[in-house]
Amino acid sequence: MTTQLIDGKKVSLEIKQEIAVAVENIKNNGGKIPHLAAILVGDDGASHTYVGGKVKSCEEVGFRSTLITYESSVSEETLLAKIEEINNDTEIDGLIVQLPLPKHISVEKVTERIRPEKDVDGFHPVNIGRMNKGLPAHISATPNGIMMLLKRYGINTKGKHCVVVGRSNIVGSPMSILMARDSEPGNATVTLCHKNTVDLASYTRQADIIIVAVGIPGLIKADMVKDGAVIIDVGTTRVPDASKKAGYAIKGDVDFEAVAPKCSYITPVPGGVGPMTIASLLLNTLASAKGDVYQTRS
Repeated sequence: MTTQLIDGKKVSLEIKQEIAVAVENIKNNGGKIPHLAAILVGDDGASHTYVGGKVKSCEEVGFRSTLITYESSVSEETLLAKIEEINNDTEIDGLIVQLPLPKHISVEKVTERIRPEKDVDGFHPVNIGRMNKGLPAHISATPNGIMMLLKRYGINTKGKHCVVVGRSNIVGSPMSILMARDSEPGNATVTLCHKNTVDLASYTRQADIIIVAVGIPGLIKADMVKDGAVIIDVGTTRVPDASKKAGYAIKGDVDFEAVAPKCSYITPVPGGVGPMTIASLLLNTLASAKGDVYQTRS
């Protein structure tokens, strides 16, 4: 069997180029240049890397960007006040608050304080509810990125059995909803598995499509996958590796070397889903700037 790699870097670059053209058209017509604000709390290395990548991507497509940083000791009140300030700033179209946050700050309070139209991460209950009803919304960046990968690679999902492993509000739960919706991609029969699922392999062996997002390196083994399956690996765990300059390697939730030969399509880690998250974030920000967040989008 020939296995095709799903190249998130390539697709992400294509989308960025399309966004850059759209921004250039906006500029030429005297319109408003999209502006993304990011709030970063603390000194978590991975968070700094992620936010840095988002800011760089804004520059690449011609967006304006603002990065606001706080020490991990910042009060919840101060952070919420800054979010409210950005909500009321008509120059800023999208706002993300990088997770994780210090324990003394409520993620729910922060998420709900962001105005839904500016919630380009797609975490606000209004956006989740609209997505659930099949209405136009800011869809969570990673699930939306996965849907774009499936679409651009022409992977048929209609009538297929999709097993989603992981039920987080950021990836697993919205992914299960999107795959089951009456849309293309979509129209799959979805099974949602999680840490309390008994005999996970009995479900994954039946799957035409497996989407796994649990943060357990190598969880999905070759004997858990049927021949010809499509594998979407969302896992990105740092594993110590002395042979790497950084001292660690990024590993996915799938035992890639063993599983890949059995698949029709598979995403690598890194270079698969990750780049699509940022592309989706940029698309949401562009829609917000154009004022058509809740209008039907293709």
